[in-house]
Amino acid sequence: MTQAIPKLVTFEDFAAWRPEGGRYELHDGVIVEMAQPVGDHEDIVGFLVEKIAIEYVRNGLPYIIPKTALIKPSTSESGYSPDVLLLNRPNLVNEPLWKKESTVSLAASIPLVVEVVSTNWDDDYYTKQGKYEGIGIPEYWVVDYLGLGAKKFTGNPKQPTISIYQLIDSEYQVTQFRGKNRIISPTFPELNLTAEQIFQAGGLPT
Repeated sequence: MTQAIPKLVTFEDFAAWRPEGGRYELHDGVIVEMAQPVGDHEDIVGFLVEKIAIEYVRNGLPYIIPKTALIKPSTSESGYSPDVLLLNRPNLVNEPLWKKESTVSLAASIPLVVEVVSTNWDDDYYTKQGKYEGIGIPEYWVVDYLGLGAKKFTGNPKQPTISIYQLIDSEYQVTQFRGKNRIISPTFPELNLTAEQIFQAGGLPT
């Protein structure tokens, strides 16, 4: 039986096609429709946006958190829409796709990215982690509030876990946080937040 080969599209075509409604990403030329997030997922995203924004405002840092901007790796026809994307505003003048397509591709523009895990957990732990490392994004969080990822990420038995990847010598080194562990963020070293507080934002019992 012959299987149809899906048509691959360029990032340029994807950016021109992307509709206002719905949420889509481009994975190596393949358009992927992202499932509508559940309420707990959105509660955690909103909580993190609030806490991170308070930190950069308090420290007088020139950052913003856009709503629907994309990250495009320079080495592939991909475009990712993170749950939380922290941008360094002064560097956006160097981004060729920012003005027309609200897309960034330079590490200097992206201090921090956060993905809150849904059912497609392997994308966050494997695909995006590799792509973000390749771009050189200094800090990447994977917030697995249901403990869906493999045991090497979430423990044995599996439990809610936050993995924070820090770029050291061009490679990510990961530190994992659970329960009452205080989050250690290289971008915001004074952030006073525990893994438990983040999970509670999603209405999860601790």
